[in-house]
Amino acid sequence: MEISEKNKQKISEQILAYLYSINPRAVFTVQIAQELARDEEFVKQLLINLKEKGFVTDINKNPKGTTYLKRIRWKLSDNAYSAYKLSQ
Repeated sequence: MEISEKNKQKISEQILAYLYSINPRAVFTVQIAQELARDEEFVKQLLINLKEKGFVTDINKNPKGTTYLKRIRWKLSDNAYSAYKLSQ
């Protein structure tokens, strides 16, 4: 089943709204997918697209500095947070 670009955009907006609500905390892909009741791989694709556009940043190291092998944490980029804050 194919999801339209309009619906992908709406889901991406939901992702950004969720990340804004928990800012500055970074969360794993699975937590975002659970919050939005979406498939983890689908959410990961949308997050990668948002990263390319500069809306989110990925964190692939834990607080001790060790690189994650299979996981990525996500947070709202500083520019996106500023823009979101002005629109609120």
